[in-house]
Amino acid sequence: MKNQTGPNLWNKAKKIIPGGSQLLSKRSEMFLPDQWPSYFKRAKGIDVWDLDNNHFIDLSTMGIGTCNLGYADEDVNQAVKNVVDLGTISTLNCPEEVELAELLLKLDSWAEMVRYARSGGEALAIAIRIARAYSKIDTVAFCGYHGWSDWYLAANLANERSLDGHLIPGLHPSGVPLALKGTALPFTYNKIPELETIIEKNDVGTIIMEPIRSHVPKDNFLEKVQQIANENDIVLIIDEVSVGWRLNVGGAHQTLGIEPDIAVYAKAMSNGYPMAAFVCKGEIMDHAQESFISSTYWTERIGPAASLATINKMQDEDVPSHLIRIGQLIKDEWAKLANENNLKCHISGIPPLPHIDFDYGEESLAVRTLFTQEMLKHDYLAYSGVYVSWKHTQEVVEKYFEVVDQVFGGLSENIEKNNVHKLLEGPVAHSGFKRLT
Repeated sequence: MKNQTGPNLWNKAKKIIPGGSQLLSKRSEMFLPDQWPSYFKRAKGIDVWDLDNNHFIDLSTMGIGTCNLGYADEDVNQAVKNVVDLGTISTLNCPEEVELAELLLKLDSWAEMVRYARSGGEALAIAIRIARAYSKIDTVAFCGYHGWSDWYLAANLANERSLDGHLIPGLHPSGVPLALKGTALPFTYNKIPELETIIEKNDVGTIIMEPIRSHVPKDNFLEKVQQIANENDIVLIIDEVSVGWRLNVGGAHQTLGIEPDIAVYAKAMSNGYPMAAFVCKGEIMDHAQESFISSTYWTERIGPAASLATINKMQDEDVPSHLIRIGQLIKDEWAKLANENNLKCHISGIPPLPHIDFDYGEESLAVRTLFTQEMLKHDYLAYSGVYVSWKHTQEVVEKYFEVVDQVFGGLSENIEKNNVHKLLEGPVAHSGFKRLT
C-alpha cells in the first residue's frame, strides 16, 4: 500500500497551520503518528479514499460523529444541491430556518424558541451567554465536554487538571482571561454530592451537562440534577452535541425523563454540513434580545436545508434503532473476541458510541496504537471508538470482526512476548492535547 502523500502533507501542514488541523480529534497523532493517511480525496457511505487512492472502510469516528447517515448521503446532498442552485445567502432570510425551527420545537415540545449557529462550540457559547443574561450570575457548574470557549477552559485557571476527567486531558487555559477564574466548576457524572457541594458553596446560575455518554445514569442522577436546578432557579442546559440523534430522533434527554431549559444540538443533525441549533424556553431566550449575538453565516441556507433532509430521513428510516442495534453488536463482539484472545480490555459507551480501552497500564496506549496500525494494513480506519452510522450494516460489521479477531490474536501474543513497541512502525499515539510544533 502506497501511503506517503497524506503523511507528507500532514508534516507540511503542521508547519503552517497551528496543530496541523482545526480539530484536535483529527490530528494524525491521535490515531497513528507518521502513518495515518491524514487526508481524504473522496468519502461515500463508510468508504474513504486517501490521496494515494487507497480505499479504507471507516470503523472509527465517521467525521467525528457528524454522519449518522454515512458520508455524502444522496438525499441530503440533493437537498443541498437544490439550495446551492437557488442561492445560499442573500439580503433576505431563507425560509428553511423557520421550517427547521418548527420541526425542532415539535421534537422538544417543552421548548418555545430556537437559535442557530454553525458549530457545537458556538451554540454552547451562545447558550451559556443567554443563561447568564437570564440568571444575572456568572458561575457555571458543568459535567462533560463542552468545547473550546473561554467560559469552559476557565475551569483550568483554578486547577489545570479540572478538565482532565471531562474527555480531553492536557488542555491549558492560555489566553483565557484570569478574571474568569472560579466561574466554571466541574462535577462528576453520577456523583450528586459533588454538585450539591458546589451549589452550597457558590452562587451558581447555570448547570450544563451531557445527558449520557460513557456511563448510564444511576440512582436517579439526572432527575436529581433537574430537581437541584428547579429548587435553586438555576438554568439547566443539556449538551446534545455528541449524543443527540443517536438514541432517538432528537435529544437523549427525551428518552431519559428530563426537561431542561435549553438543549443544544449540532454534529449529526445535518450529516456533515455545518449546522448547530439550540431550543429554549421562551422566558430565557427572551434575554437573547438583551445581549448582542449575531453572525452573518448563521443565516446561510445550506445548514438548515441539510438538517431538514437529515432529520426527516432519520425519522423515515428509524435510523437510531439501527445505530443502537449495530452498536450493541460491536460491543458484544469486542468483548467476545477479547475474551477468546485473552486480551484485557474495558468496553463502555452507549451502543451508538461504543468504546474499547485496552487495559495494560502504561502500555495501554501503545497497544491501542498497534491495533490501529494493524487494522490499517487490512484497509480499516480503526480506533478505540466507533461512531456507528446507518451504513454500518451487519454484513460490514461481521467482516470487520473477522479482521479484528486476527489483530486481537496478534496483540495478545505480542503483549505476552513484550514485543508491542518493537512492532510499532512509528511513535505511540497521543492521548490528549499536546503542542505539535
